[in-house]
Amino acid sequence: MKISKNKLKFIRSLNQKKQRDQNNVFLAEGPKLVEELLQVFPCQYLAATPEWLRLNSNSKAKEVVEVSIEGLKQGSLQQNPQQVLAIFEKPTYKIKLDKIKDSLCLALDDVQSPGNLGTIIRLADWFGIEDVFCSLHTADVYNPKTVQATMGALARVRVHYTPLDDLITKLDNHPIYGAFLEGKPIYNETLSQKGLIVMGNEGQGISKEIESLITDKLYIPNYPENRKGSESLNVAVASAIICAEFRRQALCQQY
Repeated sequence: MKISKNKLKFIRSLNQKKQRDQNNVFLAEGPKLVEELLQVFPCQYLAATPEWLRLNSNSKAKEVVEVSIEGLKQGSLQQNPQQVLAIFEKPTYKIKLDKIKDSLCLALDDVQSPGNLGTIIRLADWFGIEDVFCSLHTADVYNPKTVQATMGALARVRVHYTPLDDLITKLDNHPIYGAFLEGKPIYNETLSQKGLIVMGNEGQGISKEIESLITDKLYIPNYPENRKGSESLNVAVASAIICAEFRRQALCQQY
């Protein structure tokens, strides 16, 4: 069986944010990703090879279509489609201030790269961070490139879009961390496990408006200290290093 022409057209249209927003859906491809998301999000449409369907006979979707790999290639947005693609309904999450104040969360100030955003969500999942707050101009989490880069972490990490200044202002006396070249070396600081870590735009860093709300400026020192090297780190790499240090200190406190 083939994917119908109308469905092919619709699938390809989901590469556009306007279409994803209008239909309140997003596209995911590949066995691992689809299988994880099927456990959490309602699935409107699923197209898969006979082999995948045999192994996942309990998968629930409003519409299921059996297709060959060649048929899958027609609808896929990937260079090398793998066995299955699915259209999921986008989730809706409420921002709960009490939960934020009682946990470690990430905030992204205008991160532009879909790949960076997806990687940050994936590492948030790795480090047990369940909420990521994005400024209104941050890349769309439901961009197919972002979805693929999360590697299924969307099933466990809630992603919110909100004006970050308003959010931070509501977090009275809550530690707000930010990455800055002029910050304090992160390895010398005692880090709270209940705080908000703000990461900035790839080119401009954290905006001046948000910088004024940061309570603790952190810096990832290079090594050796006086060696001339790269001016800065990729935002996803920097996020991983910072989150790792927060969790390392938490583990040290346990033991």
